[in-house]
Amino acid sequence: MISTKSRIKVLAVAGIALFALTSCSTPSAEVTGTWGEDGDGQPHLVLEEGGMLSGTDGCNRLSGSWEQDGDVIDFGEVATTMMACPDVDTWLMDLDTARIDGDTLHVSDASGTEIGSLAKASQ
Repeated sequence: MISTKSRIKVLAVAGIALFALTSCSTPSAEVTGTWGEDGDGQPHLVLEEGGMLSGTDGCNRLSGSWEQDGDVIDFGEVATTMMACPDVDTWLMDLDTARIDGDTLHVSDASGTEIGSLAKASQ
């Protein structure tokens, strides 16, 4: 028969393990999905589970990777096409990091300056 002291130890270890498992889970659930509008001349990003991204700045195609560290989304190597885009603001080509505030992805360049934002697309 297990003593009360042993039961308490088992419950304490189980509680610690449960806390560790939930605190280590990746918060990417709200990050993944489509940000922005998928229309002519409109920027958008698709952030996939596993850290892959695709999208467009409204003219040029983008593909690459992302990872999340706390509340910062860090865009790794991102490849882009280099087409001439008259009358299209290609700000998204300068993406480096982003932060989420509600349903808005705030995108910053390498200097940390916010260069634009994308609304979460409805699923």
